[in-house]
This record gives sequence, C-alpha cells and structure tokens, in this order.
Amino acid sequence: MSGHGDPIPMTSRPCGPLSGTAEVPGDKSISHRALILGAMAVGETHITGLLEGQDVLDTATAMRAFGADVQQVGPGEWRVNGVGVGGFGEPDQVIDFGNSGTGARLVMGCMASSPITVTFTGDASLRSRPMARITDPMALFGAQAFGRTGGRLPMTIVGAANPIPVRYTVPMPSAQVKSAVLLAGLNAPGQTVVIEKEATRDHTERMLAGFGADISVEVTDEGRVITLTGQPELKPQRVAVPRDPSSAAFPVCAALIVEGSDIMVPGVSQNTTRNGIYTTLVEMGADITFENEREEGGEPVADLRVKYSALKGIEVPPERAASMIDEYPVLSVVASFATGKTVMRGVKELRVKESDRIDAMARGLEACGVTIEEDQDTLIVHGQGPGGVTGGATCATHLDHRIAMSFLLLGMAAKTPVSIDDCGPVATSFPVFEPLMGALGANLTREKQ
Repeated sequence: MSGHGDPIPMTSRPCGPLSGTAEVPGDKSISHRALILGAMAVGETHITGLLEGQDVLDTATAMRAFGADVQQVGPGEWRVNGVGVGGFGEPDQVIDFGNSGTGARLVMGCMASSPITVTFTGDASLRSRPMARITDPMALFGAQAFGRTGGRLPMTIVGAANPIPVRYTVPMPSAQVKSAVLLAGLNAPGQTVVIEKEATRDHTERMLAGFGADISVEVTDEGRVITLTGQPELKPQRVAVPRDPSSAAFPVCAALIVEGSDIMVPGVSQNTTRNGIYTTLVEMGADITFENEREEGGEPVADLRVKYSALKGIEVPPERAASMIDEYPVLSVVASFATGKTVMRGVKELRVKESDRIDAMARGLEACGVTIEEDQDTLIVHGQGPGGVTGGATCATHLDHRIAMSFLLLGMAAKTPVSIDDCGPVATSFPVFEPLMGALGANLTREKQ
C-alpha cells in the first residue's frame, strides 16, 4: 500500500503518438536544499519553482519544527525566514519524513552539530533503508544515534553540544552522505573536509557558495576534495529551482518508445552531475535536441525536443552511475524496446534505494516478457526491439515512485496493458505525473479495488 493511504492500482494501456509540451516540476534535490539552507540563513529566502511533492513538503514541515518560518505564498513560490547556523530549536514532536530518504538524511546532517535531540521516522519503505551511512560520520562530529537494528528508523539523534570539524572520505558514491557531512560542518568550528572518489551531484556545494559559505572544491589524487569553513552567517537568497532532470526523464523516455511521438520538455537542468541519463539515451540513438541552453538559478538548463527513436542496446559505463542513479529503472524500460542488450554495471546502490530497484525492475520486466540477467551490482536487459514487449502483467511497486512510473511507461508502448499495484507513491516526487502524461496522450486509468 501507499505510505500515505490505501493503495491506488493503475493501468497503462498502449497509446498513440505523444505530443505537446511537458512542463515537469522543479528539481527535488534542489528544492530540499533550498528549504534547508533558507532555514539556516539569517533573513528571508525567496524560492520559486519549488517542487510541491510530498517529499519536499515533509522537509518544509521539518524546518518549521526547528523554528524557521516557512510559508507558501503562491504555486511553487515559498518564503523562508531562517534562524541562522546553530539556531535550530528542539522539535516537540517526532519528525516524519514519509518516503523521503533525501530529506531524512540531509536533515540528520544539519541538526547533528547542534545541541538538540530529534527523533526521525518515515513510512515502511523509509524505515527499511540504511541510515548508518549518515550516523557514522555524524558520530565523528560528536553526535549520538539510537535506532533499530541495522541503523534503521525510527531513530533518535542527540546532536553534539561541542561539535568538532571532521575530515571524511565518503565510502560510496552518495550525494546524500556528502551533503549531510557538509551540512553538519556548518556549525562546527574550523574546516570540515569531505573527499569523494567519484563525483556525485554537486547541488549542495553550489548552493552553499550561493548562500555565502566559504567552500572550495579541488580535484586531487585522492579524489574530489571539498573544504568548508564552519560557523558562517549564511545570507538569504532568491532561489529559482530548475526543472527536475529525473522527473523529465519519464516523458522523455516515453516519447522515445511510443511510435510517432514528438514532444518538448522545457527548462530541464543539465547539471553534469545529473545528466547521465541523457548522455546514455543519445548513445543509444535517441533523437533528443538540446535547445536554448542557458543558466537559471546557478544551474545549466536546456529545452529538450524529443522524437520517437529506434534504439540500440549499449554498455553503460559504471563510472556514469552516480550521475544517473535514479534513472536506471526507466532506462531499463527503454532498454526493453531497444535492439540488442543493454548492460548496466556498478549499480549496487540501487539495492538500497526506496526499494531494491534492481530486483523490482527485473521481476516486473520478466513478467512482461523481457529477458533479464542480474547480479548484486549489475542489470542486463535483452531488448525486444521496437514494439516487441508483450506486457500484460501487474507489477509490484514496493512503495517506490520511480518503479511505479517506469512500469506505467512500459504499458504505453507494450503490446498489451501493464498494471501497477499502487500509483500513490508517485506523489512524493512527481505529483502532476498523471495529468501531465495524460495531456501528452498517455492512456492511464485508476482501477477500482
């Protein structure tokens, strides 16, 4: 069932060509960070284009619980009056992050160097996800964590009364871990240093610099070395959130596999730490044109023109995984309609996302007639060619928004309809997915239980 109510089964039926303009919501990663840094600044931060999905709304609720004044003033337009670095008050209730691993982990970081005690929980999916990757580095600052076996939520974190700066090498490619350490370092005296061997999305570094933090990035033999000087006074900003490249991947990929499609997707972030899916699709033969390239809110963006394409299977370089980790589920759907096999290696992080995404996609694709190979770190999809996927199955979403949307795309181009057990989780990241895809020409229907 959905983390926020009863399950909502949905069926996706084969449809005609998709056409029109897909105005996808604001970037989820940047929306979280804009609220958090706005709450840690002194004065009023003005945000436009904020994603108003449940994940981001849960972060807004958390910032209010810490004492920031967070108000919506219009569609996608928010104002945050912050309390300053080190100014968080202790919440008087448990902080529930629903399905949002990003929100929970970033907020654990930003409170861990303040002398407050906070209890975190979430839905069944989030309670199953590992948090030790955050609490271990937080302990280096002086914070303590008390959670369930395996470092899982519900969890209480006692922030450090006298935090110390740390030097930390991130053990896996994870923007969430990197960002949590940097946010904790804001309230620690001296310099906090984070080293990542593989570059991950850099929104936190960009936004910290925009809010006035003393932060530098250097590429060395150790990797990407980020140095942050603690206890700054962050200055309020005007943040224009670009459109989410992860959300945009769904209409883009749908247009590529539904014969005759031709759509526009305007204003999509093309940050090089996030655009691996587009690089991969072009290598597969996708007809994607990047128009009107420009910068908005400190992020590179472009308008995408996307046409149906006959695609070929490729081997995706494992070093690209960090720049497209959330897009492998929808890529596996696209690969099902390609000619030849698509090999995705270095993707073990998918095992610990909102669900085990490798297993979820493999089982659903197999049920729809696609041949799959997998191991702990690899997913191989044997493409059936254009229009070659049988479909006809009901696929389990495992409370995972990206699994749900991926199988709905499959049904648009398969020979027979594809159903999912619950479309409810889609609201966490892409609340307008259903009407947006419907306006392009998709045939999605909610089923009565």
